[in-house]
Amino acid sequence: MEIKKVGIVGAGQMGNGIAHVFALAGYNVVVNDISQEALDNAVVTVTRNLDRQVSREKISENERDAALARISTTLNLEELGQTDLVIEAATEREDVKNAIFERLLPHLKPETILTSNTSSISITRLASRTDRPEKFMGFHFMNPVPVMKLVELIRGIATDEETYRTLLGVVESLDKTAASAEDFPAFIVNRILMPMINEAVYTLYEGVGSVKSIDESMKLGANHPMGPLELADFIGLDTCLAIMNVLHDGLADTKYRPCPLLTKYVEAGWLGRKTQRGFYDYRGETPVPTR
Repeated sequence: MEIKKVGIVGAGQMGNGIAHVFALAGYNVVVNDISQEALDNAVVTVTRNLDRQVSREKISENERDAALARISTTLNLEELGQTDLVIEAATEREDVKNAIFERLLPHLKPETILTSNTSSISITRLASRTDRPEKFMGFHFMNPVPVMKLVELIRGIATDEETYRTLLGVVESLDKTAASAEDFPAFIVNRILMPMINEAVYTLYEGVGSVKSIDESMKLGANHPMGPLELADFIGLDTCLAIMNVLHDGLADTKYRPCPLLTKYVEAGWLGRKTQRGFYDYRGETPVPTR
């Protein structure tokens, strides 16, 4: 199947990044969200990031202008019905995703491929709530999307070979690399990454080290580009907690139990960069550890 027009549900950090790379690769993109402010912010963010690519001579001004011209936005979910590929990039809650698919399904073309950018939720289970489990896949981009090269492709139990091959071709057209993952909780990247972040939070919780010492130790001692607590703030502590809960529930192993301190931060609304406070306070000129 040839993919020409792509619909994206969710204009947040992941949604606008996905729109950016698809538009730059020549696809027509329609971005949907329930908030006009979110849609406006997405266009501003994509424009800023494209401008940065122009300034670094990675793309030309003409390529930037053409990419922006390919992006449209809508508050009406039904307008995604005539797209060839839909990528759901809403919040990491299964009930929210299922509600989106339920609203969208009556408006889709029979051949439209339906995907989720979920970082942890069962693809088989999500697909079973739709009318096209054979045309449903996990399509997990890494954050920030314009920078990160990897895309995880996750087949549900019913996903057919044509759908997989089509999305494999799409990934290649975006100049990214696909990694095929089995449909187990959190797939590959987050199955490894999130327990590490959770263990870093436990290290803080138990007083083994401060925020600064934990992050510096992993950057200087393990050559990580970001410390685990800094990375958690970048991802969003609510997302980290949601993924740890999926791992804990799905694998029934106590080693995946979310750290109580992570839960406390989320309950306080300190979700990281997007709320200006997490393991660091971002309200000043430079981030300051909160513990």
